[in-house]
Amino acid sequence: MKLFNNAVSALVVAIIFLLIIPLPTFVLDLMFIINLALSFVILLTTLNIKEPLEFSIFPSLLLLTTLFRIALNVSSTRKILTNRGDAGAVIKTFGEFVVQGNVVVGFIIFIILVLVQFIVITKGSERVAEVSARFTLDAMPGKQMAIDADLNSGVIDEEQARKRRLDIQRSSDFFGSMDGATKFVKGDSILSIVTTFVNLIGGFLVGMINGEGAMGDIIQIYAISTVGDGLMSQIPSLIISVATGMIVTHSSSDFSLNDDVTKQFLSQPRVLMLAAGAMACLCLLPGFPVPQVLTVSVFLFSMGLLLSRRVLPKVAAEESPQLTPSTELTSEAEFYRNIDNVYGLLNIEQVEMQFGYSLLPLVDAGNGGGSFLDRVVMFRKQFAIEMGMVVPTVKLTDSGQLNPNQYAIRLKGEEVARGDILVDHFLALAPSESEDVIDGIETVDPAFGIPAKWISEDKKIKAEMSGYTLIDPISVIITHLSEIIRRYAYELLNRQEVNNMIANLRKTNEAMVNDTIPALVSVGDLQKVLCSLLRENVPVRDLETILETMADYAPTIKDVDMLTEYVRQALKRTISRRFAEADQIKVITLDANVENLIMGAVKRTETGSYLALDTKTIQKIIASTNKELSKIKDLVQTPIVLTSPIVRVYFKKLVDQFYPDTTVLSFNEVDANTQIQALGSIAIDA
Repeated sequence: MKLFNNAVSALVVAIIFLLIIPLPTFVLDLMFIINLALSFVILLTTLNIKEPLEFSIFPSLLLLTTLFRIALNVSSTRKILTNRGDAGAVIKTFGEFVVQGNVVVGFIIFIILVLVQFIVITKGSERVAEVSARFTLDAMPGKQMAIDADLNSGVIDEEQARKRRLDIQRSSDFFGSMDGATKFVKGDSILSIVTTFVNLIGGFLVGMINGEGAMGDIIQIYAISTVGDGLMSQIPSLIISVATGMIVTHSSSDFSLNDDVTKQFLSQPRVLMLAAGAMACLCLLPGFPVPQVLTVSVFLFSMGLLLSRRVLPKVAAEESPQLTPSTELTSEAEFYRNIDNVYGLLNIEQVEMQFGYSLLPLVDAGNGGGSFLDRVVMFRKQFAIEMGMVVPTVKLTDSGQLNPNQYAIRLKGEEVARGDILVDHFLALAPSESEDVIDGIETVDPAFGIPAKWISEDKKIKAEMSGYTLIDPISVIITHLSEIIRRYAYELLNRQEVNNMIANLRKTNEAMVNDTIPALVSVGDLQKVLCSLLRENVPVRDLETILETMADYAPTIKDVDMLTEYVRQALKRTISRRFAEADQIKVITLDANVENLIMGAVKRTETGSYLALDTKTIQKIIASTNKELSKIKDLVQTPIVLTSPIVRVYFKKLVDQFYPDTTVLSFNEVDANTQIQALGSIAIDA
C-alpha cells in the first residue's frame, strides 16, 4: 500500500523523464498502447458515472494524460528523425493502414480528425465548461440558503448540512477546474498539428542531408511515420476530448448515462414508429438503396411496436380507478390526493427570517455570510444562559415580496418586524442631535427606533472620531432579531420546549421532578408561569426553584397569576441582579392611596381575579405615571415602578396597556443587599 501512495508522484516524474530520455521502439509501442487503453478507460468511466463529482479527479487526470501524450510525441519525433522514420510497430501500422499508398489521402484524413477535435468537440466542451462554471458559482448562494433553511427547520442535521455544503463547494471547484482544464485539450490539438509538420519537414530535410534516397522515397518514408504518429496522438486525444464533453454536459442523475439514454429513448415507442415511416418514404427517391433503407425502417418499427406493448400494461396498472380516461391531473394535484400531504401544509415555522435578494450575500455561508449564522448560534447560546430558554431554530429564506434591501422577521407564520439594510454601509448613531455632523442617508434603527444614518465606508473614520456609534449591517439584523426574540419569548415557549426543559432538569434532580410533575404541578400550569415570567423579562433558568415554589403553593392556590407572584418572590436574587445597576435600583414608588384604590377594585372569581377600576380613576393613574416616567427618562434606561406584593400584578396589567416596556416590581422581589433609590412617586388626588 505504501508503494501505491506515491504512485502518482512517481508517474509524473516518469513522464517528465520521457521528454528527455530516448526510448527503445518496443517501450515506445508499449507506451502508445497504454495511452490508448487509458483513454478508453476514462471515456467509459464518464459514461457510467451518475454525476460529475463521482469523477472529480478528471481535471487533474486531463492534465496528466495531456502531458503523457506530449511526452510520447517528443519521444516519437526523436525516433522518426534519428531512425529513418522507424518509431515502432504501432506508428508504422497506423500510418500504412491509413495512407494505403496515397500520402495525400492519409494527410487529409489526419487533418479532418484534428479539425473535428479542435473545432467541434474541444470548442464545444470548452464553452459548456465555461457556462457550467459560471452557473454553478451563481447558484451557490441559493443552494447554501436552501441548506441553511433545511438545517434550521430540522429537515437535516448538522452532519448532513456539512456534507451538502462540501458537495456544493466541490462542485464549484470541479467546474471551475474544468473551465481551465479544457484549455489543455485545445493546446494539445494545436501541438499535434505543429508536431506533424515538424516531423514531415524535418524528416524530409534529414533524409535529403543524409542521402537516404530519392525525394519521393524520402517523402513516402516520413509521411507514413508522420501520419502514424499523428494518429496515435490524435485518437487518444479525441477520446479524451469526447470524455471531457461527456462529463461537462452530463447533469446529475440517479442513473448512469447509459441507463438514462436507454430509458429516455425507449420510453417513446411512437417516435420510433414515426421515424420508421419517415425512413420508408426515402425509398421513393430514385437511386436510394432500398434494401438498406427498408432494413432500418423495419427495425425501428419493430422496436416501437414491441415497446408500445410493454408500456401500455404498465400505464393501465398505474392508472387510478377513480379517474376517467379523459381526466388530466397535474403532478401537484396527484401529490395532494394524499391527505397526509395536505396536512403538511399546515406546519408553520416558530421563527423565520426572509431576505431581499440584495441581502443574500450577508447571510449566505458560501459567500462569506457564515458569520451571520455563527452570530445567530451565539445569540441562541447567550439567550439560553441569560434567560434559561432555548430559542427555536431560525429558518432563513429569500423572498421576492420584499424590496431588495429589506428583511422581515416572522413568528409562527406572521410578520412581526421589518427592516431596511444598506449593504457596504454602516448604521451610525450620533452622540447627540446637536453633534450630528456626518452626511448620510436618514433612517431609524430597526431594533430600538432611534434616529440614525447610513454612512459609506469612506466616512467611517470621520464618524468614529466624531463619537458616532457605528454598527455593521449583520449586527443591525442580529440586534433586531435578538430584541424581537426577547420581546416575544413567552409566545415561543410551547409545551414541547417545557417538556425538554423538564427532561434536562430530570438529569440532575430526578426525584424532585418525579414528585412534582404531574402530581402537584401540571405541565400546562408550569408553561403558564414560565411564560408570565418571560413576558416580564424574568429569567427562567432556575427551573428547580420555580418547580419547588409551585409545588409548595399549587395545592392551595389555583390562580396562576398568584402562583407566578410567589415564584417571582422566590427568584428575588435573579430579579435584583437582572434590574439592578451596581447593587442599586432606581425606581418610582406607588402611593399608598393608589394601592388602596387598586386593591378595592379587585374582583375575585372561581377562575381568578381582575381589576375593575372606573375610567376616570384609570386616567388619573396613567396621567400621574406618565408624568413621573417623563421625569426619569434621561436618568434610567429601563423605568421601574415599585409596589407592594399584593398590588404588583394588577398594576402591571393596568400599565401594560399604555407603557408595555415599564418594569413593575414588588418589595418582596428585591434582594436585601440591593439598595432602593426612589426617584418619584405615582399619586393622584383623592
